[in-house]
Amino acid sequence: MSHSLPYPAAPAQSESRSVLAIPEFRKLWNSMAFSSFGDWLGLLATTALAQELAGGDYKKANFAIAGVFIVRLLPAVLLGPIAGVIADRFDRRRLMIVCDILRFGFYLSIPLVHNYIWLYTATVIVEAITLFWSPAKEASVPNLVPKDKLENANQVTLLASYGTAPVAALIFSVLAGVAAAISSFTSKRFASTADLALYIDAISFLYTAWVVFGLHSIPKGPAAVSTKSENIGKSLSEGFKFVSKSKIISGLVFGMLGAFFAAGAVIGLARTFVGDLQAGDAAYGILFGSVFGGLALGIALGPKIFSQFSRRRIFGAALTVSSAFLVALSLVSNLVLALILTVFLGAFAGLSWVTGFTMLGMEVENEVRGRIFAFVQSLIRISLVLVLAIAPIIAAAIGRHTFIVVNHTFNYDGAAFTMFGAGILGMIVGAVSYKRMKDRPTVSFFSDVMSALRGELGAITDQSHTGVFIAFEGGEGSGKSTQTVLLKKYLESIGEQVLTTREPGGTELGKSLRTILLDPATGAISPRSEALLYAADRAHHVYLTIRPALEAGQVVITDRYLDSSIAYQGAGRVLQPSEVARISRWATESLTPTLTIILDIPAEKGLARLDGADRIEQESLAFHERVRREFLNLANVDPERYFVVDATQGELEISRQINERVSHIQLLKINRDKKQK
Repeated sequence: MSHSLPYPAAPAQSESRSVLAIPEFRKLWNSMAFSSFGDWLGLLATTALAQELAGGDYKKANFAIAGVFIVRLLPAVLLGPIAGVIADRFDRRRLMIVCDILRFGFYLSIPLVHNYIWLYTATVIVEAITLFWSPAKEASVPNLVPKDKLENANQVTLLASYGTAPVAALIFSVLAGVAAAISSFTSKRFASTADLALYIDAISFLYTAWVVFGLHSIPKGPAAVSTKSENIGKSLSEGFKFVSKSKIISGLVFGMLGAFFAAGAVIGLARTFVGDLQAGDAAYGILFGSVFGGLALGIALGPKIFSQFSRRRIFGAALTVSSAFLVALSLVSNLVLALILTVFLGAFAGLSWVTGFTMLGMEVENEVRGRIFAFVQSLIRISLVLVLAIAPIIAAAIGRHTFIVVNHTFNYDGAAFTMFGAGILGMIVGAVSYKRMKDRPTVSFFSDVMSALRGELGAITDQSHTGVFIAFEGGEGSGKSTQTVLLKKYLESIGEQVLTTREPGGTELGKSLRTILLDPATGAISPRSEALLYAADRAHHVYLTIRPALEAGQVVITDRYLDSSIAYQGAGRVLQPSEVARISRWATESLTPTLTIILDIPAEKGLARLDGADRIEQESLAFHERVRREFLNLANVDPERYFVVDATQGELEISRQINERVSHIQLLKINRDKKQK
């Protein structure tokens, strides 16, 4: 099979226009797009023909479809290492023309011969021929475009290769209707949907040969050394050695294979699955197109929609969600619902793939990046062969089953059972991958989701400091200052470097702002002005004091931080807490505490502990009760980041509970540091 990678992200529109403005390259690109369209159409046609030749035998149909996928993929695995070397020794233009003419002839012969043996034989030969055509094409592109446009040319070439899959699926569905109309006045023997698709596929290669014949810019002679032989065995060996040393990379590769596993299971079982739903070739084409359409949506829109999330987190989560949709797909018996689920399945698989591929480029050192990409692509080819081949075989072995539950009859076939199992396995792979790559072990994914919905997640997930950040929050008289001192003593006793600070007043500028904000003589301040003054203090505090200490690996303990603004200026002043939070997120560049300790005490009891009263403390009891409720609301939304302590207890008991909770964070930090070393 000539397509071993998923649908790629499209290049920027201006870039694609600039490279396609080159006449010679545009001609080659148009021919490649039509050829790829025909190739995808051929895949749909050969699998449909395999089922058609089975004559209604469920097991035979599944085995036949598995055979088609095996013979399409196997040549790439076996001949890949040598095909490129051999292709380099021939004249590229002549080689491409000969290959396209041969592919035209073999695809045309499949519907004419119309039997299993020739279907498989011709498919193997065509795929082997493609292995020689592809290097010649790749070597020709640099001769048609300037060097500075080569990357753009490669992007639009990939777009031509994979972007035509949904179009082919749509045309295949249309051909089902055309075939039905033709068969009404002629023999079905030569007018099935598969036959018509194969005729078009054959014509696409003849058209490509004609276009290449007119491309005189391609130099005559051998293709020099512009393409390299891909030794799958060597790339697997070297890649495995590197991947096994890195927990993150191994989780990444493991998950990327899982994404292919989920999408591959749908592709491999699509024809029999739609047959189980009492649908025909048109439905098969639409389902096939839904997978690739979903992949395109996930690749194009996913990174934008989930831009606030950590790539490490969204990768495993997207894979798990994609597999969950596969499980749901296996349980439905309605075609429309199945198509909707398939789009979502493809979208999350596409998001997982593009995220993983991006991370692979970022996480792997430049010196070994090439061999790792070769390793991943080789592994994906082999995995795809296994999934596409084994899935129909398992479905055939399971067969058809009927269940009767409370006078209701449910019919489930092998394809549904196999997809269900593949979905469960994919969810396990996604969960394991997520766990191995989880970048903030004390914060749940649900917490990030809620923060993102409030528009407050920002760049939390991109923090790179090695310190631990702890904030004390709570109402007036809750004992924050006392517990800050006690926690510092405890952490220093176990060998930690600790910096204690407060807001407002953690810097020289902060001291001046503290006087303005808390001195009763200041009088009334506009609630919005007050929120902005606190944000200004916090921005300077983070820049000058907190972030440098965290980057130095220290433990920073602050008496109040951004949650105080959310509670006091948000709920207390009856502003929108989310708006106040957004201001502080921006001011602090989304620097979020590792742990926020809330000392909870009824407002009346806390105020009774005070000797004097500053401008904030003089507010009404109702104001302070609103503040208390907001602190508790924040803790309820994100229970992993917040730790609520009953501040009416004795200070030593409060300190004991805090020390125990903080020790848990320290243990995680120590373990993480050991693994990094």
